[in-house]
Amino acid sequence: MRDEASTEEKHGFQAEVGRLLDIVAHSLYSERSIFLRELISNASDACDRLRYLALTSPELAAGDSQFRVTIAPDAAAHSLTVADNGIGMNREELVANLGTIARSGTSAFLAQATGDAAKDLSLIGQFGVGFYASFMVAEKVEVFSRRAGEAEGWRWVSDGKGEFTVSPATEVERGTRILLHLRKDAEEFLDPLRLKTVVARYSDHIALPILLKAGGKEEKLNEAAALWMRPKSEITERQYAEFYRHVSHGLDQPRLTIHWKAEGKIDYTALLFLPGSRPFDLFNPERKHRLKLYVRRVFITDDCADILPGYLRFLQGIVDSEDLPLNISRELLQHNPLLAKIRSGLVKRSLAELAKLAEKDGEAYGSFWDDFGPVLKEGLYEDTEQREALLKLARFRSTRAEGLTTGLTTLADYVGRMKPGQEAIYYITGETVEAAARSPQLEGFAARGVEVLLLADPVDEFWVPAVGGYDAKPFKSATRGGADLEKIALPEDKKKAAEEPQAAGTDALIALLKLTLKDAVKDVRASHRLEASAVCLVADEGDMDMHLERLLKQHRQLDGKSKRVLEVNPRHPVIACLAKRLSQNGGADAVTEAAWLLLDQACIVQGEPVSDTNAFARRLDSALLRAVG
Repeated sequence: MRDEASTEEKHGFQAEVGRLLDIVAHSLYSERSIFLRELISNASDACDRLRYLALTSPELAAGDSQFRVTIAPDAAAHSLTVADNGIGMNREELVANLGTIARSGTSAFLAQATGDAAKDLSLIGQFGVGFYASFMVAEKVEVFSRRAGEAEGWRWVSDGKGEFTVSPATEVERGTRILLHLRKDAEEFLDPLRLKTVVARYSDHIALPILLKAGGKEEKLNEAAALWMRPKSEITERQYAEFYRHVSHGLDQPRLTIHWKAEGKIDYTALLFLPGSRPFDLFNPERKHRLKLYVRRVFITDDCADILPGYLRFLQGIVDSEDLPLNISRELLQHNPLLAKIRSGLVKRSLAELAKLAEKDGEAYGSFWDDFGPVLKEGLYEDTEQREALLKLARFRSTRAEGLTTGLTTLADYVGRMKPGQEAIYYITGETVEAAARSPQLEGFAARGVEVLLLADPVDEFWVPAVGGYDAKPFKSATRGGADLEKIALPEDKKKAAEEPQAAGTDALIALLKLTLKDAVKDVRASHRLEASAVCLVADEGDMDMHLERLLKQHRQLDGKSKRVLEVNPRHPVIACLAKRLSQNGGADAVTEAAWLLLDQACIVQGEPVSDTNAFARRLDSALLRAVG
């Protein structure tokens, strides 16, 4: 017989796992019973995966095809066992699955760890590593596992303090058996009545038997029926919520539950959830869909890219088809016409339910939009078929924040508030909504009471030109040269100041600015948009928007830099003084120096780097000396 101790391998946990275990070990989270939900959920998934593989390789489940999860407390040994007869793990999988986190977004997860135990445990659930919740109740965990189709079993052991060991093990049945050596303060989980309560609360929806072995008896604790196949009238809100937590591994409440059965040319049942909180890896390019595909209650895959478009990747839940073949492979699912029809139905129903939420509860929808709006907007340029529905769902911050119930506006409401003479829907992009709202380009719009949409998501730079307009009104950037503001009347209290003639010599000043800055700007013009600021930079008609150019350069997709138009406020005191100085003897040299300061000022306000920081500092020093000397 092989000496297991001599073949024991010692491994250190990956740094990220170590941090997770530290969070768990120091957690004061009140509902420690969540560990049992996580272990049962993992066991159920393992059985689902073997059931699927056994469709084409029945020998993998031969001799033990009645899939189940077994819970066995042992008061004498102060231990609790959770076992399944699912797919199991071999040595490599034990090391990879229980010692490292290979999933994308690891750094994003750790960046969001706050030190708040409850919040961080919720993140752990989202991260899909619920196994580590075992250490909330156990001082040591042993895992015995044998993969289906393999002869050798393995034992994994750890106290959760930095290391784990893996060694061969004899007499290990197919599947996985987790042995928890409970902490002294976790004795409640040796009580069969307590275990029944936990299963009834968290895992009643599991679609395979959960058995309790205690006192020489075996008792089934759940209905073992697919929850999504039951009539909605028979399902409580709590059951829906626990099923959501089962598929999401989260601790939050779903914002919205969408459950329906489609019948007709194709039959399928869908149970979808809108998460209560934004997943930390929502914007990770490698994030996969969280929708499980079943065929006639048999799990097929949780990695089907074609089942939902990317802009609905925040939805979680299951889809169960009556028409797809049971033995369909993941490869054959791609471009499957039946799946395409299911996808179309899921999209239409999901958008319709979001529209109902928006109409019924604007505040709740506003909260959803803050979390998932940037993702939903991806559909505006990806999905032309659903563009109209998505435009109705879109919400925006704008310069008319006051008077808006949630601080958000629809495009339809914006159009309804357009001023006489206004022919376009104006918008401005920026790093943040607050930064966009501070832009000097908005001064002329504010003076005329013209509302401007404040766009701060990277996707805004792409969907706006793709869509072009709304309700026959074109989208137009407030940072473009031709804003057509002169067509929109000023209020009476603003007219008098606007009708005052520009300072004498302004045309000559602009001509000198053009000559001085000819290699640095595309043009210099008198501005209709500026009220309080002396200068600003704008993109000429047809040129790339300044914020988009900055984004592309940040992602190294653009090397060059476009020349911009410098707009000058002809009624600003600084411009008037410079025009006057130009008319005096020797004034040209002083104005030439000031021209570069004006350009640098415009760059700084726009968030653009100045072309020469040393030269800027020298000019500023000279200006200060003249002012105070």
